Amino acid sequence: MGAFYCSICRKTDFSGKGHIYGKSHQSKLKVILVKFMEKVKEAKRTIKNPQVEKYSPDHDEKFWCYCCTLEVQNHVTDSNISVMYGGLLEHMSTPEHRTNTHKFWWDNKADPKLRDKFIITEEESERFKSEVSKALEQFEEKDDVFIKQQAAVIRSQEQHRLEALQFLSEPDPELVHPAEVDQHSSNHTARSSHSHSYEMEPQPGPSHEDFASHSQWNEPGLGLTFIGYQDSSSSGNVHTGAVPPWLLEELDEASGSGQQEMGPSLQEFLKQKEQEKLKKLPPNRVGANFDHSSHTDANWLPSFGRVWNSGRRWQSRHQFREEEAKTWGKRKWEGDGKATKQKKDLSNGEL
Repeated sequence: MGAFYCSICRKTDFSGKGHIYGKSHQSKLKVILVKFMEKVKEAKRTIKNPQVEKYSPDHDEKFWCYCCTLEVQNHVTDSNISVMYGGLLEHMSTPEHRTNTHKFWWDNKADPKLRDKFIITEEESERFKSEVSKALEQFEEKDDVFIKQQAAVIRSQEQHRLEALQFLSEPDPELVHPAEVDQHSSNHTARSSHSHSYEMEPQPGPSHEDFASHSQWNEPGLGLTFIGYQDSSSSGNVHTGAVPPWLLEELDEASGSGQQEMGPSLQEFLKQKEQEKLKKLPPNRVGANFDHSSHTDANWLPSFGRVWNSGRRWQSRHQFREEEAKTWGKRKWEGDGKATKQKKDLSNGEL
């Protein structure tokens, strides 16, 4: 027996074609047919009621036909609309698929009762085509209605926007009465002549420009209340290229008045930092009490066996002698006391 390659098991068998009757081959064949049957059943449901949808990238998927050993398009699409499972049904209705299905069942010894379920007849194919044409017409009608609805919504929104803009641009006639309009015109002429007199001769106090600007805000008949006027002509704003207020120098700094700084100075901070370092050192170390405020020559060296902390050299010399005399006398007294004690102990022992 020669070697036999099985496409279902994907392996070469040396027992010949008797491999197709084996238990492992039949079990794998059954699994493949069950998976393929699920796709075919789902496609056959759309023969009586085809589904037409808008195009989606998912509609470009393909399926593998085990009978033809070929990859086929699952849906039919033209990049605008898609007919669901149109490609699968169209492929299964071709004569080539029918011939390859018979050959597949014969070569793998599959159940003959399941063979016709994987074939689409000509009657079913014609029925599917007629139903698809009706579904396409209905889809186009629904699409036209949807487009008209969206256009109506857009037009209504545009009309509402224009009405709101027109309402805001037009003044309210109820706020301006005819009598007030006449009074406003007379007051305006009197105020204009009065402002011209201010322009001709200078007046003390606020400038006439401020008065004119205030008069514009205080005109009656407009239904407005004057809440204050801020003159920013001298300072400018960010739109005119002026410096932002948070980058301007303070008045005290500009005038040069020495305002007291908040917090410690740099020297005090460094001094405190140095003291914090010294606190970690042992307090009885050599040079702990050294007077750093005194100014001495850098070439000076102590002439005694001790560290000079403060004062003059002769003071440290006398201090050294005094401490030495005290310690010498203390040692001598302790030595005499020990000698007398030893003599007393010896005398007591002899007795």
